[in-house]
Amino acid sequence: MTVRSLFDPVRLGDIALANRVVMAPLTRNRAPRQLPNALMAEYYRQRASAGLLITEASQISPMGQGYLDTPGIHTAEQVQAWRAVTDAVHAEGGRIVIQLWHVGRISHTSLLPGGQAPVSSTARAAAGRTFTTEGFVPTSTPRALREDELPGIVADYRHAARCAMDAGFDGVEVHGANGYLLEQFLRDSINDRTDGYGGSIANRARLMLEVMQAVTAEIGAGRTGLRLSPVTPVNDAAQDSDPAALYGHVVRALAPLGLAYLHVIEGQTGGARDIAPFDYAALKTAFGGPWMVNNAYTGELAQQAVAAGADAVAFGRAFISNPDLVRRLREGLPLAKAHSATFYGGGAEGYTDYPPAP
Repeated sequence: MTVRSLFDPVRLGDIALANRVVMAPLTRNRAPRQLPNALMAEYYRQRASAGLLITEASQISPMGQGYLDTPGIHTAEQVQAWRAVTDAVHAEGGRIVIQLWHVGRISHTSLLPGGQAPVSSTARAAAGRTFTTEGFVPTSTPRALREDELPGIVADYRHAARCAMDAGFDGVEVHGANGYLLEQFLRDSINDRTDGYGGSIANRARLMLEVMQAVTAEIGAGRTGLRLSPVTPVNDAAQDSDPAALYGHVVRALAPLGLAYLHVIEGQTGGARDIAPFDYAALKTAFGGPWMVNNAYTGELAQQAVAAGADAVAFGRAFISNPDLVRRLREGLPLAKAHSATFYGGGAEGYTDYPPAP
């Protein structure tokens, strides 16, 4: 029997990939005025040998922003600016989707229209920090969204998905992970509502499922992915009381939609893979569709995952300093080390000046 390889072509929904190596979304804070630019186009072009590029998370509305100089995907000007990025990637034969983002309570009043408070499932502040003109500062106390406001949130996701297609993307990935808005509704450690979007698992999952139904109705399920992080504690997202039941409910409800893929962070985002017990194999079975894994994968671990049934493997920080990561993995070449001081903000240094392997 032929063993599946990390470098084999694969199809995720309607998106045909040249290999199974995916560039994970990476916030880099290089989009002044929330607009993509020529430097960003070059950054993604350099990495277009990946089977799929997932862009940095991009806010779906002005109220969705949580960090300084992150790009948006909700205005005509942003659509036009992103087109230069998608054109550059497609010219290299690459495929690219955009991650749709609403940060919820992980924000600061200085980043939001009129200095408004962030919005969330709750009025409790997150014990976290965000990036502003003053550097990293504590997040602002949010206000809880009213139930009658939630259809507007769903509409914002739908509009952003349409904007993404107008900008030339091959699809979208909805960000349902890492303690941002959709996960703020999902987890009972954060969601303290008593209305139709709080309490039971079905109620807490309702917003995410409504978003996914709206996005797939707008652009097609075959061009829509979703990112989940069942046990990560980042952004003050404490464990749900029953993550297996919660995320099992979500993926079983999603299965009939026929999504392009489910992108699952195993363990703590950017940290330990074994931070909390969780049966990812059971989740994969419940979903039944294309399965993308993420977190601290080496080339060897990635090959093992693909051989065992994963359809694609997402790599994050390795892509920062290795624009030719696919070649390096295929040929067993050493990986260049990333410079953490240039991760967030700045210009070409630590962004587009990492050379390919000789």
